[in-house]
Amino acid sequence: MIDRSRVSTLDDFDPEEPYLVFRGTISNMHTVASGRSQRLEAEFCDGTGTVLLVWFQGIRWIKESLRPGVVYLVMGKPQLFGSTYQIAHPEIEPASQDSDQQNHPFLPVYHTSEKAKQRGLGTKAIARLTDTLVRLLPPVMEETLPRPVTTKYSLMARAEALRRIHYPDTLEQWQQAVGREKFEELFYHQLDYQFSRSTRRSHSVGRVFGVVGEQFNDFYSHRLPFPLTGAQKRVVREIRDDMRTGRQMNRLLQGDVGSGKTLVALLTMLIAIDNGCQACLMAPTEILAQQHLAGFRRLLEGQPVTVELLAGSLKASQKRQIKQHAAEGEIDILVGTHALIEDDVKFCRLGYVVIDEQHRFGVQQRAKLWAKSTIPPHILVMTATPIPRTLAMTLYADLDCSVIDELPPGRQPVRTSHGTDSHRALLFAFMRRQIAAGRQVYVVYPLIKESENLDLKDLMDGYDSITRSFPLPQYQISIVHGQMAPEAKAYEMDRFKRGETHIMVSTTVIEVGVDVPNATVMVIENAERFGLSQLHQLRGRVGRGGGSSYCILMTKDDLSATARKRIETMCATTDGFAIAEADLRLRGPGDLQGLQQSGLPDFKLADIVDDEPLVCATRDEVRMLLDSDPDLRLPEHAMLRRHIAQKQNLPQWEQIS
Repeated sequence: MIDRSRVSTLDDFDPEEPYLVFRGTISNMHTVASGRSQRLEAEFCDGTGTVLLVWFQGIRWIKESLRPGVVYLVMGKPQLFGSTYQIAHPEIEPASQDSDQQNHPFLPVYHTSEKAKQRGLGTKAIARLTDTLVRLLPPVMEETLPRPVTTKYSLMARAEALRRIHYPDTLEQWQQAVGREKFEELFYHQLDYQFSRSTRRSHSVGRVFGVVGEQFNDFYSHRLPFPLTGAQKRVVREIRDDMRTGRQMNRLLQGDVGSGKTLVALLTMLIAIDNGCQACLMAPTEILAQQHLAGFRRLLEGQPVTVELLAGSLKASQKRQIKQHAAEGEIDILVGTHALIEDDVKFCRLGYVVIDEQHRFGVQQRAKLWAKSTIPPHILVMTATPIPRTLAMTLYADLDCSVIDELPPGRQPVRTSHGTDSHRALLFAFMRRQIAAGRQVYVVYPLIKESENLDLKDLMDGYDSITRSFPLPQYQISIVHGQMAPEAKAYEMDRFKRGETHIMVSTTVIEVGVDVPNATVMVIENAERFGLSQLHQLRGRVGRGGGSSYCILMTKDDLSATARKRIETMCATTDGFAIAEADLRLRGPGDLQGLQQSGLPDFKLADIVDDEPLVCATRDEVRMLLDSDPDLRLPEHAMLRRHIAQKQNLPQWEQIS
């Protein structure tokens, strides 16, 4: 929306503004030939400066309609070409006092492209089409929000909002219209998710885990590696309460790196086993699955609980045996990768499914897993990438959510610092001191091999450099990347875990699931190329023991403002939720890792970052509405009932319930 009364001057305008208005006259209009095409150029002056107006289409009509000496309003975004500011295909109209500008000072701006503008479909042309449609609107329209809600929040009526969002008389009118439309978008989004959740909770049948028995009690009393934090105890209680309701549990478990989510998952798996059921855990990578297998077996040593692994790297005979044992009920906990969702993987009595790093799996992949039981198993999806509050309310309104917001006792925050190539000698000296003290080091690169298109450090070149700086036999070095065979990766990882190698040179394949308490240094090369959440995940590979740990972010000298902000954020905090909030604000929800396949909604006006108060308000209003009318049977909720029926592609309302 452009306020035509706010006129900028050419000698002092803000180049960051998306659209500006200038008042002045045209001179020196001429056609310039360029190969087979031509363009029209005109100098526009407002008395403080000059800008070049350029048209590539409609040249004849423009030349005939514009007159030198006439005062015009020119609207557009000046862009610098060489040393000259130009406005391509500007919106232009006479600046006469008796024009429409007095009665309608605000001009709507519609998104268009240069190609469309060249064919006469600029923002003014779209505005004329929109004006025709707006004039066809009836004076009164059926309301789409419940009356108590529109009254409580003083929301503009629907018909009025549709008019005023295009043609307001005042800025306040436009803001009220936009606020009304944003509220409606978010309200219906919450209705879709929360109605689905409410229906599932009311009608879905799940196994009743009424017993907390021998396996859980033995482990809890005698085998815990450390006392549970208050947050872990709270989450175990929440899961335990869900499991005994007789409804299928669908719960999201969030927790920062190293907060102890896996231990919570194991404890609740033991509840399933105590109730005669099997449990499975699906991980996105074989390294992570093997890590879970080793961890579970170590923690359960001495207990009569069978834990096995199903992964693509196993021999065919091993896979057949594992599948047979799972189908016969001889495996209590089956850990695996995508291999778990293969059609020939069957369970005797699957009662509990844990999905680790859930954002790496699509919805259909997850659904295949819980379709392997006649009675739907309880579902726990875990993520070590903390999700900002507004994003969690928007993406996962259909899931119950638990958060582990404490770290186990004894964990020390990782000290994070920033370095460039000029600090490399100091970095290598620091690495040598840490190795001399008996510690180990990760060095992570964004690429495996050199790229002609990207000026980045690559793993192979970095490996050569490190082997020259840390020569044999004093220093041993492992190398791991995604193109290695699984057996080779496992071999190198095992060497590092056993302390046989001092430095692990790797790509981001070690981002999750690698647990080496003796590793105290994480060096990330070209850290400016990583998002905040990925940097935080990589940093989480150290600090898992009792000693001090360090993360060094190596970058080039000249950083963009956004990259510098990311680095500063990493150095300032180790709080994963604060980092997730910063990442959301810097990159926007559409760019955050994994969120697109989680079903990120495509809002037309609402912004889940800037409109957090509206996200909270609509969530609360929908929750109260469904508490009072769970099936939307009240007459005043007829429009909501129709929306749900259409959303679910149901011909009749009765089929919803």
